[in-house]
Amino acid sequence: MPPVSPDSSNTTAAPKRDPWLIIWLLVCVVTLLAEVPRWLNPALRQEILAGWLSGRSPDWLPFLPWLLLAPVISMLPQLIRQRRRWSAAHEWLSRSASNREVDGPTLVLSLLLAALAWWGTVRVGDEFSGLPPAYHDEYSYVIQAQTLRAGRTSYPVSPRQPQLFDQIHVLNEPDIAPPTGVFASRYFPGTGLWMLPFIRSATPAAGHQLAQVLLVVGVFWIGRELTSNAVGLLAAVLTAVSPGLLLFSNLLLAHHPTLVGLTLFIWMLLRARRTGNLWSYGMAGASLGFATLCRPMTAAGCSLPVGLVFACWWLTGHQRFGIWTGWQHQSSAATAAPNFVSRSTYALALGAPLVIAFLGMLWYQHSITGSPFVSPYQLYTDRYTPRHVYGFNNVTRGEQHLGPKVLDNYDRWAENLTPTLAIKNVWARLLNSWRWTLGIVPCLATALTWLLIRRSPAEQGHGWWIVVSAIVSLHLVHVPYWFSGIMGWHYVFESAPLWLLLVAQASVLAIGKSGQRLWIGGLLCLSVAVNLWTFAPVWPARLDVGIAELQYPRERYARFRETVEQARRGQSVLVLVKADPADRSMDYVTNSAERQGPVLVGRWRDENLDRIRQDFPDRQLLIFDAASNEWSQAEPRTGRPSSSKLPSN
Repeated sequence: MPPVSPDSSNTTAAPKRDPWLIIWLLVCVVTLLAEVPRWLNPALRQEILAGWLSGRSPDWLPFLPWLLLAPVISMLPQLIRQRRRWSAAHEWLSRSASNREVDGPTLVLSLLLAALAWWGTVRVGDEFSGLPPAYHDEYSYVIQAQTLRAGRTSYPVSPRQPQLFDQIHVLNEPDIAPPTGVFASRYFPGTGLWMLPFIRSATPAAGHQLAQVLLVVGVFWIGRELTSNAVGLLAAVLTAVSPGLLLFSNLLLAHHPTLVGLTLFIWMLLRARRTGNLWSYGMAGASLGFATLCRPMTAAGCSLPVGLVFACWWLTGHQRFGIWTGWQHQSSAATAAPNFVSRSTYALALGAPLVIAFLGMLWYQHSITGSPFVSPYQLYTDRYTPRHVYGFNNVTRGEQHLGPKVLDNYDRWAENLTPTLAIKNVWARLLNSWRWTLGIVPCLATALTWLLIRRSPAEQGHGWWIVVSAIVSLHLVHVPYWFSGIMGWHYVFESAPLWLLLVAQASVLAIGKSGQRLWIGGLLCLSVAVNLWTFAPVWPARLDVGIAELQYPRERYARFRETVEQARRGQSVLVLVKADPADRSMDYVTNSAERQGPVLVGRWRDENLDRIRQDFPDRQLLIFDAASNEWSQAEPRTGRPSSSKLPSN
């Protein structure tokens, strides 16, 4: 009897295993096992129970019922057997970017996503209405924007008692560019340039809110280039409601301007790889150059892998680099350009804007520090916070270079970076980037999906390696830094939209492969709900937790300013602040770039009050002890603090 052909109709097809269900169950197991060590500790167990009673539940608790119901929910599509065909909508969602760049649905959805992003970021911004910035860094960026708006890169130091105006993250150096000296932000100029049109508006954060809108729309277009409209749409919606992105879009930091540059860079790079368009290469280089002017380390971390691959293709022309990266353009002009001269055309288009940005950075550094190769950031670290230096054994190395300008209390905040601390920081940054982006559970599921599921090139797309390598590289370049970051993750903040693109791709693949629309959609909706809405006493919304965390320092700064206004009674004052050594997060020495106006704030290190009064005869002296939260007034004749205390809010 002849053997039965494998193609015979009598052959019984082997049942297909559902790998997605295995992934969700692994997430459930890993989540529960992570809690075992805490529950074995009686003290921690009591703390956990007390937290539940007060509404502080673990991140994974709301997801537990949904995870445990995964086996049941996964069978519902097979039981219901509803095969709805949305025809035109389904076909559009499955479509990727093509030579017809902008069709009607794409344009309409871009506008709707922009409106959603604007509504979300403004809603969060309303929670901080009328309150000053929260972080030291924000005040430094405000000084930078004010300085650039005046058409300069720095201001002279105060001619009287300049040491009083030592401000965190601000260079205050009489010995640079004598006789006037230099008073300037330590940071790179891109953020100040972005803030220029908004710095004098009623809402200075409007520029960062605009950056959030551009980011959401950019993520949509990146998703279209990578895989499909469905991936871009889902990733953009998740970006618009991500708690971490919403919070940082209302902070005057460098992250959102940097994200605008990096998002445009990735989008233009993907488009250039598809079309071979020189203009797209030029836009990719220009946007990366702007990101470099904002945060050089972050821009380098995100672009380093793709830059190395592009350099190999440019210098060698070896075909395997083109196969790996998908650098074979669909246009005949690009595919017919194997020689070095033709490849150099693309390298010039990509690299020329980067060179221009680099030269601009050198000029900016020279205008402040006197040397094009010494940045204000580096000079500030060397003189004011040497223990904060980049690299391992930072405290040990920094203590060998202590000088008279060191802000001792703030400088001693640094921990000595060891391999153990570095691993701890990497883990903290990863978990917090998941927590503040969408949630630990969905991001863990996404990571397992990309690690365990083998995808064909058609499903994966040639460009996804750019996203994955950017996340990995961004974490790696920040390993040699002792601090995990603001909220535990701000050094890798720019990985947030990249994670959401991965989540969107994994979700679309899961739905397409297993048909688990209900379960996957429910998991994503639950993640968004946990982030945006408080459900007492089960969980507090992640967004509300972040808002409360940022409101606390803002309200303290606001109370400080209100007390000054009440105490000065219309007179010009100089407020001398005695720092609290136990509280490094609050520093009240914040002034405008010009250091003019009715209120000046100085850092008092027990200098002679009579001498200060002689140098500032036109100002009333107020003294604030940050440790005791007590105010006093220097008597006009003796120059000593009066015995009577001023009321404080």
